Amino acid sequence: MTRVGIYFGIVQFLFVSCWTVYVIYLPQLLAQAGIEKKWVIWVLMADQIVFTLMDFSLGVAADTVVGRLRRLGPWVLGATAVSCVAFLLLPVLAPNGSPVLLLVVVAVWAVTSSALRAPPMLLLGKYVPQAGVPWVSTLSLVGLGIAGAVAPYLTLSLRGVDPRLPFALASIALVAAVAGILWAEKHLAAAAPVAAPPPRPIDAHVVAFFAAVALLGLGFQMHFALNSALLYLRFAKPAELDQLMPVFWIGFNLLIFPACRANERFGGMPVMTAGAVIGALAASLAASAPSLEILVGLQFLAGGAWAAVLMSAMSAAIAIGHTGREGATTGGLFSLLALATLARMAIVATQLNKDPGFAALLPWLPVLAWAGAAAVLAWLAARPREVVISP
Repeated sequence: MTRVGIYFGIVQFLFVSCWTVYVIYLPQLLAQAGIEKKWVIWVLMADQIVFTLMDFSLGVAADTVVGRLRRLGPWVLGATAVSCVAFLLLPVLAPNGSPVLLLVVVAVWAVTSSALRAPPMLLLGKYVPQAGVPWVSTLSLVGLGIAGAVAPYLTLSLRGVDPRLPFALASIALVAAVAGILWAEKHLAAAAPVAAPPPRPIDAHVVAFFAAVALLGLGFQMHFALNSALLYLRFAKPAELDQLMPVFWIGFNLLIFPACRANERFGGMPVMTAGAVIGALAASLAASAPSLEILVGLQFLAGGAWAAVLMSAMSAAIAIGHTGREGATTGGLFSLLALATLARMAIVATQLNKDPGFAALLPWLPVLAWAGAAAVLAWLAARPREVVISP
């Protein structure tokens, strides 16, 4: 199972890196196609809307594919191939100056790239024994965390580079990696339990859990994407942000392993609740940190708290859908995270973050979101027989 987890971590790393390359070059590509810079944020928001809709839809479709055909790997590989071709075409089509054609290809890329989010997690939920899900989820998420940590350095290294080269390299690497899903599915199926319980019913407790996930995702977007740079700039120069912003993801990558062990020992719900509480506390203290050193430590802690939350949430989504609805539940998880990203982008697009009243409230929004989620999770933790997050 460890090899499969590392494999999924590599896929997540390459997928997130492709997104980073896309965001870096999108303003340049839109300009080449004759689209003004002001539309960049709206294109990115449209991408998140597509992700929100497609993550859940493709998760449900993946459940159907597995239920009828018993083979998901070829389906995911095919969708990834289409996604990579569309991704590869972006820097080729942009100089031709056809905005409609470029946006159509962007839409194709966004739709098909969702095949790399929920459907692979379905394989973990369907075939990995419940006791092993937190560990495999941890290894998968480390790939995401490493991609987040190297994003600022990737931005620096790609300055002035012809976009066709990184787009080609990213596409080839991703489709080559995803080809391994055929091996992963075969390996997981061979080691799967003979019998599995029916999926849990969708009740008020499950709805409350996903409401907590939505709050946690919103808190993460507010804290990391909107607040972190502003907090650092109280003590550091803008040029130093490239070294400071990855601290959050370093904490994510290092602390996710003890969080996984805690999950295995105490259960997912207590760990997820503790992560939400620690994240709220770290965000609160960071808003009034007296020095750069203390702020760095708090950001490291916040990253670890987010790791505990995300790993437990992924394990929970798999447990809720096990077995038969893993795609729908993990797709719902990714859809909510995409919706949180959309909300953050909407704040930037409408320049609400520049409003003095909202700006004064902004440092405390992640605190409120994470604390509210912790309250919901604590309520659910008192009902372990009704909602089981992990063993």
